[in-house]
Amino acid sequence: MQPNLFDWTPPCQVIVFPMARRVGRIRDVAVKMLDKPTDKAAASYRDQVTDAMLRALARAGIPEDEQDEQLGAFWSAVQTEIIRICYRNNRPGGNVA
Repeated sequence: MQPNLFDWTPPCQVIVFPMARRVGRIRDVAVKMLDKPTDKAAASYRDQVTDAMLRALARAGIPEDEQDEQLGAFWSAVQTEIIRICYRNNRPGGNVA
């Protein structure tokens, strides 16, 4: 018996847009982290963002190891943005450059 070509479905793979490239989200999270009054509030916000991102990635069917990689890259980008925001106004000579 010959297989029916109409019954065949090609394997699919979900390709995630890199979380570290979501510049708008990164900037938004960085600003909100800096606006938190205490470290405890910032940690709580970080947990909320992490949980929401993990749920979204899991719904999309992304494997756990890739979820961890995406989250690590995202939080690294957020940290870089926080540093950029903090030092933006501390440049010698002001913001002339």
